[in-house]
Parts: sequence; structure tokens; C-alpha cells
Amino acid sequence: MIFLSGWTAVLHAARLVSEEGPEASKLLGLPFWVWQLLNLVLFLAVLLYFVAKPLGDAFRKRQLEIEQRRLEAEKQRASVERLAGDIRERTAKVEREIEEIRKQGRADGEEARRALAAKADEEAGRIRKEAEEEIDRRVVAARDELRRAAADVAGQTAAEILTREITSTDRERLLADGVSRLKGGAG
Repeated sequence: MIFLSGWTAVLHAARLVSEEGPEASKLLGLPFWVWQLLNLVLFLAVLLYFVAKPLGDAFRKRQLEIEQRRLEAEKQRASVERLAGDIRERTAKVEREIEEIRKQGRADGEEARRALAAKADEEAGRIRKEAEEEIDRRVVAARDELRRAAADVAGQTAAEILTREITSTDRERLLADGVSRLKGGAG
């Protein structure tokens, strides 16, 4: 930059000197526009060397940083998509397992209902059988009691009839027959 300022000062001084003489449009024997062109070229070269190269390097560096961030973002996106896929897969697996558990629960419930129904039917059959057996026992017991009662009534009735109808001679004859049977059976 100092070089450029110095060059501009030289050109400015040369212009002042050249304006005084008859050849106002020439400096060191060259037309003034050549010096201006040379000054522009030199300025652009210095500008290119000191400004454009660092700016280009900065832009390249920035471009590389952006590219690295883009690659990292793509990696993260791929990772997120992979995780999302894993989550979807796990969710689907969990939903399938839940559905299987529900189906198994329904099947187990149905099986338990059938088992309970069978057990209830079996229990009802057992109770029915026990009730029938109890009824049969009570009927037999009632018949036996009825027979005993009938036999008692018949015995009492027969005793009453015998006491009313049998005379003392009939009793003596019956007693003699019984004794003779006992003797005949023993002898």
C-alpha cells in the first residue's frame, strides 16, 4: 500500500511538472494516458495480490467449511433417518406384539371360559348325580320307613283283630300247634 501511495505521489508531481511545459500531455516522454493505464494495471495487480488472494482463500475456506457442514448434516440426516427407521421398525414390532398379546389374551380368555364352562357343567353333573343319589337314598329310606310303618300298623291291626276275634280255645289250640311244630322240628 505504501508503494502504491508513493507511485501515486510520483505521478501527481510529474503531472504538475508536465502541465507547466509545452508538452503537457506527456510524462517522461510517454503520453499521460499510458501512465494512467500503467497506474491502473499496477493498482489492480496490487489489489489482486493483497485483497483478492486472501479473499479467495477466505472464500475457499468458507466453502470448505460449508461443504463440511453439509456433509455432517447429511451424516446426521442419515443417522436421524436410520434412527427413525429403527423407531418405526420397533414401533411396528411392538404393535405386532401387542396384537399377538391381545389375540393370545382372547384365546386364553376363550379357553378359560370354555374350561370354566366345562368345569361348571361337570360340577353341575356331579351335583345332579349326588342329588339323584340322595333322592334315591331318601326314597329307599322313605320306602323302608313306610314298610316298617305299614308293618307296624299291620301288626297292630292284626293284634287288635286277633285279640278281638280269637277266643281262649283258639289260643290254646294255636299254642298246642306251635309246641308240636317245635317238637317235630327238634326231633
